[in-house]
Amino acid sequence: MSFVESKVKPFIEKYSFGVCSYIADKWGLDESKVRLYFIYSSFIAFGSPVIFYLVTAFWLNIKKVIRGGISLR
Repeated sequence: MSFVESKVKPFIEKYSFGVCSYIADKWGLDESKVRLYFIYSSFIAFGSPVIFYLVTAFWLNIKKVIRGGISLR
């Protein structure tokens, strides 16, 4: 197992917004394919999916705060 697989990937998955994971869980898709399609669509659409990603990340974090999953302190 390489350093990237053992340390970097779990760190990014834990502290990233989790938008691709959320979409994969909701639609029953593989997370890696959702991430890959997101990257491809970002290149094809000149970055506009990044706006969708940030809006969704904001919405998911607000949803967690409202449900009491994250403390604002």
